[in-house]
Amino acid sequence: MTDSDIRAVSPVLGHYTEDLLLSNIWERAQLQARDRSIVTVSALIARNQSIEMRHHLSLALTNGVTACEISEVIAHLAFYSGWANALMAVSIAKDVFKEQNILMEQLPPVRGAGLKVDEAFEATRTAAVDQLVGPAFHVLADYTTHALFHDLWLRAALAPRDRSLCTIAALISVGQSAQIPFHVNKAMDNGMTQEQVVEVITHLAFYAGWPNAMSAAVIAKDIFTKRTN
Repeated sequence: MTDSDIRAVSPVLGHYTEDLLLSNIWERAQLQARDRSIVTVSALIARNQSIEMRHHLSLALTNGVTACEISEVIAHLAFYSGWANALMAVSIAKDVFKEQNILMEQLPPVRGAGLKVDEAFEATRTAAVDQLVGPAFHVLADYTTHALFHDLWLRAALAPRDRSLCTIAALISVGQSAQIPFHVNKAMDNGMTQEQVVEVITHLAFYAGWPNAMSAAVIAKDIFTKRTN
């Protein structure tokens, strides 16, 4: 959608889009343009918002996100936002990849060398899941271990920090407050700084709405305090 399209309906939204979102938020140095693209694409997938998807997938490629990484983000978010949302992204990315002459050979294979399991982290995470859902949901707990954390999260096609980046963006975008503390802590363990987490939340105020951003900010503030003490 062009700026003229927006201004033809809402001149003030056109003003905010150009002067605040594009010329201010996207230019802030606290987060690289590449990371902002991952965050934005993840928010659009999580919220099943297709209208801006083509533009932001193309922009992500321009901003240095590889086709391999985009492919992996979509697969990753199938688990965190649902298969239908991921397939919506696939339907649009297919055309973007065709326009950019991106071939299958450039995309991540189904199987490949993976990262090693962090045994200490897994022991803590497994115990927490068992306490949370108990034996009644042992099948869900088993899929959580083997499909998510022993397979998806260990795929080398997307760096752990980027997996955390797209995960927290998706969770914040749909107000999944119960899951945010674990994943913000994991994001910081995976290399994200406090400043970067703050900037992700600030960026998402514009793509997921102020209520979701403010709710996440309260949660993140508590996490920062606990990690400092």
